[in-house]
Amino acid sequence: MINRLKTIPKIDNIILATTTKNEDSVLIKIAKQNNIDYFQGKTNDVLNRYYECAKEFDADIIIRITADCPLLDPKLIQKMLNFYLNNNYDYLSNTLKPTFPDGLDVEIFSFKTLTQAHKLSKLKSELEHVTPYIKNNPKKFQLFNYENKKDLSGIRLTVDEINDLTLIRHIFKKLKPKTIFSLDEILNVISSEPKLLQINQHIQRDSGYIKSLKNDRKIC
Repeated sequence: MINRLKTIPKIDNIILATTTKNEDSVLIKIAKQNNIDYFQGKTNDVLNRYYECAKEFDADIIIRITADCPLLDPKLIQKMLNFYLNNNYDYLSNTLKPTFPDGLDVEIFSFKTLTQAHKLSKLKSELEHVTPYIKNNPKKFQLFNYENKKDLSGIRLTVDEINDLTLIRHIFKKLKPKTIFSLDEILNVISSEPKLLQINQHIQRDSGYIKSLKNDRKIC
């Protein structure tokens, strides 16, 4: 993921935002080895971690990529960033109404928008998943959903469970020695082996967020 993000010319800084837990110290080592910045913050209040990280690094525009998306598409991120820079939205994403494969999720928002979310979010799901308050308040924020020409939302390219990892490893094996490849190249592999989609088709999209919603409670 770090190597993919490094190919995007308009990104000024890549920051790995993790926790202060000992078990996550390996991530700090990875950040140092790859010459990127890192930030350590709260474990469960990820929104606070994002806010404090953005504040420390004086970020004005934030591109949020989650660490379970090893096949993120640098070209897609660049296109979305260009669109964001040329328009006047508080929040731009391809997840409001998914049309890209799960695992190519991109969110772009301003520090001002993040600050408002940090100030107003109260639910556990809002604190854990960073942007629900923004997405659920279209009257407060100018939102835009970046859509693909074809609906590919039924394809799962993220890594939450072992079946996901099996599929991702197969795709990397098929496309080696390349390690950075486009969505089109991934789709070519899937097109030649359509049964690959059955490997992880049973896993629900956004299962972590759905679980958080069930456990919601207001934080006073």
